[in-house]
Amino acid sequence: MSYRTADSLPPVTLDDVRGAQKMLSGVARVTAMEGSRHLSQLVGAPVHLKCENLQRTGSFKLRGAYVRIAGLLPEERAAGVVAASAGNHAQGVALASSLLGVRSTVFMPKGAPLPKISATQDYGAEVRLHGQVVDETLAAAQEYAAETGAVFIHPFDHPDVIAGQGTVGLEILEQCPEVRTIVVGIGGGGLAAGIAMAVKSLRPDVRLVGVQAAGAAAYPPSLAAGHPVAVDHPVTMADGIKVGRPGDVPFRIIGDLVDEVRTVSEDELAAALLLCLERAKLVVEPAGASPVAALLSDPGAFEGPVVAVLSGGNVDPVLLERVLRHGMAAQGRYLAVRLRLTDRPGALATLLGALSVVDANVLDVSHVRTDPRLGLTEAEVELHLETKGPVHCVEVGQALREAGYTVID
Repeated sequence: MSYRTADSLPPVTLDDVRGAQKMLSGVARVTAMEGSRHLSQLVGAPVHLKCENLQRTGSFKLRGAYVRIAGLLPEERAAGVVAASAGNHAQGVALASSLLGVRSTVFMPKGAPLPKISATQDYGAEVRLHGQVVDETLAAAQEYAAETGAVFIHPFDHPDVIAGQGTVGLEILEQCPEVRTIVVGIGGGGLAAGIAMAVKSLRPDVRLVGVQAAGAAAYPPSLAAGHPVAVDHPVTMADGIKVGRPGDVPFRIIGDLVDEVRTVSEDELAAALLLCLERAKLVVEPAGASPVAALLSDPGAFEGPVVAVLSGGNVDPVLLERVLRHGMAAQGRYLAVRLRLTDRPGALATLLGALSVVDANVLDVSHVRTDPRLGLTEAEVELHLETKGPVHCVEVGQALREAGYTVID
């Protein structure tokens, strides 16, 4: 079935989601549900992780893209499809199109990570780089659709896409029938809307909690206003939920069926990603870690059993390194200090000796001798240290001061 405008789109029903589940049989994986002992102890109830980061293409996006493209009329398929995305939706559309024998063109921002560009091409799409931000890329894709007749595949604002994402909700109920709370990240809202429609239709007692990055949280003001409200210049490391305006179709569903929308900080996202990697042994992108961030920020607010949806695992290695360091710093396990010392032979060795006494692991050293701020016999050193927590950070700073070093805040 193919629809044209958001205003004319019918609501998504449970039958639509069940139909999408049949359509996706043999295409999308029924992803694993993993228990988390650490989070369960923190929350005081069982916590399970729904691992859509292990889905084909590395995220849930294949589900909605496949259902949408499979529902096109023959003449629409012949015209091809076009999409705009910084990563996950791009790969979902590319693979779905290849599986269905449909030509696909995907517009991506010029700054998109190279691994995501390469993966999209490997799945069979023609990639065109345009614009610096997704909004510019989106406009280019829609212009291409108008010029060529290709069908624009929206990442979240279409009933077929929402029905496909809703199959995650059906799987959750099958894998964890005793679930009391489901926590899911929200960008445009397609995944949360689909899960809400599927779950609330069968289990209205289950509480649904959406999570947004605080710097890109369009849903709280939109829900307060009663209509989608755009957030200017959304800023977050979680590019998978970095959406400035809710979709019209998912907004209506989320407004009716999602019980609460929470926000999390960048520090909480980084800590959640680090926890997933260290404790669950799962590579998760910041957007996918947002439900875990919500659990970490307020563990007592969730009735268990809880299912946290890890929506994706496509994280750029460069970003992963930065986020992990940020997460370690947020937990007091990574410390950067600058200090001054007398510029003489053996001074640096003496400093490192003082750090070894307090068991601080030196990761990096930067040594500056020439700077207008420094005296003739002074040098400045910046140290990056691995520490054991906030208390240890205080001990390291105290030990340096007691050894006679001037620590520059």
